[in-house]
Amino acid sequence: MTLAPPRPPRLPAGDGRSTRFPLAGLLALAVATFLSISGEMLPTGLLPEMSSELGVTESAIGLLVSVFAFTVVLTSTTLTHLTRRLPRHLLVVGLIAVLAVSAALTAIAPSYELVVASRILGGLAHGMFWAIGGAYAAHLVPREQVGRALAVAMSGGTLAFVLGVPLGTALGQALGWRAAFGVLAGAMALGALLVWRLLPPVPAPDPSTVTGAVPTVDAADSTSAAASAAATTPSAKTTARRRMPAPSVLGIVFSCVVTAVFMVGHYSFFTYIAPYLVRSTGIEESQLSLALFAFGIAGGVGLLLVGWFLGKRPRITIPVGMAVVVVAVLAMVALEGQPGPSLVAFVVWGVTFGALPPLFQTKMLQVAPSRLRDIASAFYTTGFNAGIGGGALIGALVLDGAGLDVLPLLYVVVAAVMLVVVLVTDAVLMRRSPR
Repeated sequence: MTLAPPRPPRLPAGDGRSTRFPLAGLLALAVATFLSISGEMLPTGLLPEMSSELGVTESAIGLLVSVFAFTVVLTSTTLTHLTRRLPRHLLVVGLIAVLAVSAALTAIAPSYELVVASRILGGLAHGMFWAIGGAYAAHLVPREQVGRALAVAMSGGTLAFVLGVPLGTALGQALGWRAAFGVLAGAMALGALLVWRLLPPVPAPDPSTVTGAVPTVDAADSTSAAASAAATTPSAKTTARRRMPAPSVLGIVFSCVVTAVFMVGHYSFFTYIAPYLVRSTGIEESQLSLALFAFGIAGGVGLLLVGWFLGKRPRITIPVGMAVVVVAVLAMVALEGQPGPSLVAFVVWGVTFGALPPLFQTKMLQVAPSRLRDIASAFYTTGFNAGIGGGALIGALVLDGAGLDVLPLLYVVVAAVMLVVVLVTDAVLMRRSPR
């Protein structure tokens, strides 16, 4: 029997979106993102068990995460473009199903080489899912609610670091790593069903506009702006223009470049945060997991703040957040040897970093023409994962060459430079916006 997708909700005339916030569908996306990130990072918690059974080193198991991430970098944009004609709802459900198959193949793979192959399959689906998922959430709501929608839909990613990976690790240690991947595969299959039932369908982008010439402002946004202009005073129109630049390809480019470079700085330090925390704060290695758990909880708080009010003004909150990161990391350096104050600075950093990635994506989707949001999200996903992989690599080189003390300073320099770049590029985009 063929199952038909759920009937699309009735949309009001004029904007193509429902006036009711689609909380149930966005929560279903959040569950899917939780499972996706948990699957990506699970090998990090099961290094000894997997290396022992598969007969390879722990570093080889660690490379499974790198294989996954670089598969995303190399394929997400191309695959998103090639699948642009497929119905978005069907594609999202199918990608979650492929992630379930990948996890199941990992659970039963008899050799390391086949585990690598299963991870590549997962990376192919993961990159497309994240590229389409963020854009999907943005398609469901008006532009002013994009931040809130993304905060809900992408909250699963933060929760995966806080709960998913620790729970998966505990399950693997109790029942075996294969059982952990098997349970994850079953959960992903249920997640696909949940998304199929609860997520409202959205139309696929028009291929003729995606592949053709790209004007500065797309027709949908122009129509929406015209309707708003008819109902507002001149002062209100001026205020709206000041808050948000017009959608443009240049805005997408600026957003993705800033995100990629900032992530390089972040992961050049955060990848090696464990030895730094032990040395700088004086905490015992047995307490390290508690400190990282506190960082994850702080990140969840930052994500909630995005959904509450930060996501409404990304042009303001992004520079402020980047400035707070600079201050917090410098405070960790200055307070080295003082466990309490340095851990407070670490938690402040966690709150801010929990907010910045969804703010980056919110801003990128707000400045992206509606028909280009899927491709823009693919570039964003590529930039983000390139930042993770590139940051870890650069951090390793700096660690071996200059030592652990240089890593936080490198992060501060990158964050400060990107803060200036954000301010300059925002000014450029605002000047290019129609008056």
